[in-house]
Amino acid sequence: MASAVAAAPAVAGTSVPVTLPLESLETVVPLEAPALSTGIPVLVPGAPEAPRHVTGRLLPEGTVPQVPFTGEVPKTLLELPVENVLGEGNLGVAAAGSEASDLELSSPGASVGAPLSAPRPDHFGQPEPVLPELAVLTPSVVGDPVAHLLLS
Repeated sequence: MASAVAAAPAVAGTSVPVTLPLESLETVVPLEAPALSTGIPVLVPGAPEAPRHVTGRLLPEGTVPQVPFTGEVPKTLLELPVENVLGEGNLGVAAAGSEASDLELSSPGASVGAPLSAPRPDHFGQPEPVLPELAVLTPSVVGDPVAHLLLS
């Protein structure tokens, strides 16, 4: 009997290649359609940071931890034929693109405070009511794509 783990497909790369079909633009605009190829990043989740205890608080900080993700922004290339306005044929190809670059993301998180304080020695170890606190940890995106323009 085959196991389900062996049957699961493995992730081949860090992005899924995509070529956009832009040939239908030629029916609307009397020019050659550009060629656009790019990809969709495949994000790999990392291990979230564990909630940590803070002295004086009943609930740990980072109650809902942020989950880190890593991936790669794929190479993107846009090529547009440049037509010769004086005659027939093309002068060349104008290309704009960006190289592949690493991508780091993190999901949103939250830190929640209890509506009670820590046990207080001046109240014989009893907590007292306090206003509950809520902190929302914002998501982040870090990447470094570099664009370039070529004429050939």
